[in-house]
Amino acid sequence: MALDIVIMAAGKGTRMKSSLPKVLHKLAGRSLLQHVLETAASLGADRIITITGHGAEQVEAAVQAPHLQFVRQMPQLGTGHAVQQAAPSLHADGTTLILNGDVPLIRAETARALVEACGGERLALLTIELADATGYGRIVRDGEAVRAIVEHKDATPAQRAIREVYTGMMAVPTARLRQWLAQLRCDNAQGEYYLTDIVAMAVADGVPVVAAQPAAEVEVLGVNSPVQLAELERLHQRTLAVRHMDAGVRLADPARFDVRGTLTCGADVEIDVNCVFEGEVTLADNVRIGANCVIRNARIGAGTVIHPFTHIDGEALGATVGERALIGPFARLRPGAELGDEVHIGNFVEVKNSTLARGAKANHLAYLGDATVGERVNYGAGSITANYDGANKHRTTIGADVHVGSNCVLVAPVTLGNGATIGGGSTITKDVPAGSLAVARGKQMVLDGWTRPVKQKKA
Repeated sequence: MALDIVIMAAGKGTRMKSSLPKVLHKLAGRSLLQHVLETAASLGADRIITITGHGAEQVEAAVQAPHLQFVRQMPQLGTGHAVQQAAPSLHADGTTLILNGDVPLIRAETARALVEACGGERLALLTIELADATGYGRIVRDGEAVRAIVEHKDATPAQRAIREVYTGMMAVPTARLRQWLAQLRCDNAQGEYYLTDIVAMAVADGVPVVAAQPAAEVEVLGVNSPVQLAELERLHQRTLAVRHMDAGVRLADPARFDVRGTLTCGADVEIDVNCVFEGEVTLADNVRIGANCVIRNARIGAGTVIHPFTHIDGEALGATVGERALIGPFARLRPGAELGDEVHIGNFVEVKNSTLARGAKANHLAYLGDATVGERVNYGAGSITANYDGANKHRTTIGADVHVGSNCVLVAPVTLGNGATIGGGSTITKDVPAGSLAVARGKQMVLDGWTRPVKQKKA
């Protein structure tokens, strides 16, 4: 039996006060709509049909999922009208699951349970009881049987007192859905076509209307304003924090912890406050992350310490740090940084597209770009690889056991042989043989009896 998923994503989101379409605002590093699409894809749908409208081109270019197609709702005349646009793309039979693009945290288990409640022959609604049901359609029952959904604006005072509400998500036999969509009318307070009117049609046709509930309220919370987005972000991050702590991660403060992607942790990982993890991040056993670090697309080896205020951004290339390394504070690792075991990268050191072998050290105020650094190298303060000639990047190769003094410039392409020593303040433009000392700086001059200029006093 075919499963089609329809995702409502056409709204403007006026209360967001933003030129960005509402469903593209981000929660935990991904757009609201992308969260829903990932859940939909996990259900094995035959088709995922996303209904766009406001900012349609921008929305369609920004998201992706297997078997995804788009239909547009122009103009936006209500939820029923939106699904009418998708109807021609649905399979002739099977089940249609309807989700909302601005309700990002619906779990796959809940969506699957809703489809199972439908069973291809019932109208299944996802409902929940709320302390404050303002703005939601109310579930009207006759005993246990669901008889109708009444929109908040059309509800009587008695109906508004009902706490069980419709979440905007349902599963429907597709053949029935097509039939009911053709019968929708817009004779209501808003002059819109309400999808919820199909409940009364199902009752009239003798089709059972059943309800399923999510495990937690957070699954059905939508986003209509920046305040709601921020509140949902904190609820989601708290859930992630608890999940990591249950797995053994020690968080100094779960309220000051953000995952905007995927974070995988080994045993005995410790994370201090105000740390942000983006993209794909892996922390092996016994890693310690200091306060105020930002780590994106990186793999950190066992026993490594990332000191406070370190910024690691692997971007598409990724960044890797070996075991028992010491990084920071105030260090920056950029794409292509590959650090071996026991490497030390200190304060205000930047590494980009470079490999550092076991035990190499750059402890402060240095830059390594497009470099290959051997074992046990000591790279002095203030030293840089001049890797860019204004048009092309060039590589610097530093052999094992090289000592680079402070305030040196290594002008690539250049190779320093094993065991070479570079005198402080040198600008190196030619290869240095193994075991050699290279000094390239101006001769020091000393002028005896020299007097500093004195500022002239005005008369």
